[in-house]
Amino acid sequence: MLDVKNLNIEFHDHLVPETVVHQVSFHMDAGEIVGLVGESGSGKSMTALAIAGLLSRHDMKKTGEILFEGTDLLHCERSFLRELQGNDISVVFQEPMTSLNPVYRIGWQVEEPLRIHHPELSAQERKQRALTLLKQVELEDPERIYQSYPHQISGGQRQRVMIAAAMICEPKLLIADEPTTALDVTVQAQIVKLLKRINQKKGTAILFISHDLSLVRRLCSRVIVMKDGRIVEQGAMEDIFENPQQEYTQKLIAAIPRCVKKNSGRSAKTEEAHG
Repeated sequence: MLDVKNLNIEFHDHLVPETVVHQVSFHMDAGEIVGLVGESGSGKSMTALAIAGLLSRHDMKKTGEILFEGTDLLHCERSFLRELQGNDISVVFQEPMTSLNPVYRIGWQVEEPLRIHHPELSAQERKQRALTLLKQVELEDPERIYQSYPHQISGGQRQRVMIAAAMICEPKLLIADEPTTALDVTVQAQIVKLLKRINQKKGTAILFISHDLSLVRRLCSRVIVMKDGRIVEQGAMEDIFENPQQEYTQKLIAAIPRCVKKNSGRSAKTEEAHG
């Protein structure tokens, strides 16, 4: 479904051009959950934004290929890319309070992808679909949430709203860019379970970006480790976790508290058994 081949991203808005992504290559199959892991500045979010077509075409140079169902997203027409965004490829960002518009009600914002990609739907049909999605992301009292403004609901509820908006057109690929970072540990676990359930019920492929390997282990079947804009290691989640080959990966795993490490492994196996 997704093939990234020799992706390079170079900024041209500095005195000296700066390459932030170097020769990145990986693939994702339909319905797969893949983790993209690394510390801040590793290039993982830039890679994700390139896949989503959200990087500027003017002040940076991008080379290589990003093939989505055979079409190169780096070199396709802008109109084709707009058709994909929010429809076949959706993104959930790290901080929902900055992604949600404070002056519009939640319902209006959840419906926005439908207004863009499905203008044939009536207002009532859009509302019904939005309420259905708000319920599917396990928000209590969807009608109240629908009528609320972003500041009137909690951080965890706002992130669920963002997931509902991202899923309302039933995308083939969901890019989750650090979706749990601003949340407490309990809500983080709930969001990870929700994403796993979406994958199981809808068959949506998920690219899960995080600096937290314990969360990635609970959700993903494969992991890609990035450092300084390069992939340093990739493979099956358990293979990487149990037998990391690169020193950087070993350090990421060593940084996980022992109790969290045990619980993440146990949770991953339990969820797989009950999945």
